Amino acid sequence: MRLTLTFFVLGYVLSQFYRACLAVLTPVLKEELGAGPGDLALSLGLWYVAFGVMQIPVGEALDRIGPRRTAGVLLGLGGGGGAAVFAMATGPAGIHAAMILIGIGCAPVLMASYYYFARSFRPELFGTLAAGIIGVGSLGNLMGAAPLAATVEAIGWRATLWALAAITIVVAAGVLAFVRDPERVERPGGREGSVLDLLKMPGLWLLLPLTMANYTAAAGIRGLWAGPYLGDVFGADAAGIGQVTLVMGVAMILGNFAYGPADKLLGSHRRVALAGNAVLALSLGALWLMPAGSLWQVTAILAAVGFFGASFPVLMAHGRAFFPPHLVGRGVTFLNMFSILGVALAQFGSRPVFEAASQGREPAEAYGLLFLFFLLPVVIGLAIYAFSRDKPEA
Repeated sequence: MRLTLTFFVLGYVLSQFYRACLAVLTPVLKEELGAGPGDLALSLGLWYVAFGVMQIPVGEALDRIGPRRTAGVLLGLGGGGGAAVFAMATGPAGIHAAMILIGIGCAPVLMASYYYFARSFRPELFGTLAAGIIGVGSLGNLMGAAPLAATVEAIGWRATLWALAAITIVVAAGVLAFVRDPERVERPGGREGSVLDLLKMPGLWLLLPLTMANYTAAAGIRGLWAGPYLGDVFGADAAGIGQVTLVMGVAMILGNFAYGPADKLLGSHRRVALAGNAVLALSLGALWLMPAGSLWQVTAILAAVGFFGASFPVLMAHGRAFFPPHLVGRGVTFLNMFSILGVALAQFGSRPVFEAASQGREPAEAYGLLFLFFLLPVVIGLAIYAFSRDKPEA
């Protein structure tokens, strides 16, 4: 069990790293490959699209063949292969292709661990375990900040990507060698069920808009827009961007660890998610209204966005209450698909929104409107989620 958890965590560390690394790589990729913030926004969006689209087949695979082969094979081929493609990129198109492959490779890692938790531990422990693996795995987020900037400066970005390709393949091999699949569960009557069975649960629909919105701001800002924002508005260099994004990354980790105990303290997934996302909305509102505040003030607000935007495991635990045992794999990946596709849509939308906002406006005002773009889905999701129930009706 310890080796299983270890390699799941290592895989998720890599998943977090890959989605966060572009913010720090922005200056060097622009200089050497001509890939500007808009190009990298598209690359990151493609990562999330590939990741999200893979959730349905990943869910099927988890329920049918288990987490070991599902996570190990995809991480090795997609993650390791994608990092190698990135290392050989000669322009934005190469980065796009690499991020698609890496998204496919990272798609099963977290959900494989959630499947394992749901099938191997008591239901009341799911939220704490789900938050814990994200919290520990989010070390990858930190590695994609100042440590990545230092490594790139020391050995170059191509050598760094080659090293990541090798590390990813080693971790994938560890998953295949050491992870143990839980015993498969058959539905009474022999029918395995499908995603269509999930769509017949009306209470689950009220969770979907906030699930789709809760991670968009933290992922989009930390993963890409923090770099251009800090550079354009505050004149920050790569080291400065790395420091601020490191603070935001630490806040995201602490947020994951805080949401687990809060869940137990308040005795309700719903109340915790409502309170946390309300503060997230207030933080994004502050960035919208005060985008040109002091650097310290903006760093604190970005940290709040990271901290309170870490409610994903609580929403997953809330959704877990709706899933019968034979649909756990499909259920968790179904919710994850909505979360990830929400991030992807926000990434694709953020590029034209920012370009339109930049016409005739100062950079600070343009970024303020970009933060408003991230705020609105959270407000809408909260309004709908307020009508949800903690558990399905009997």
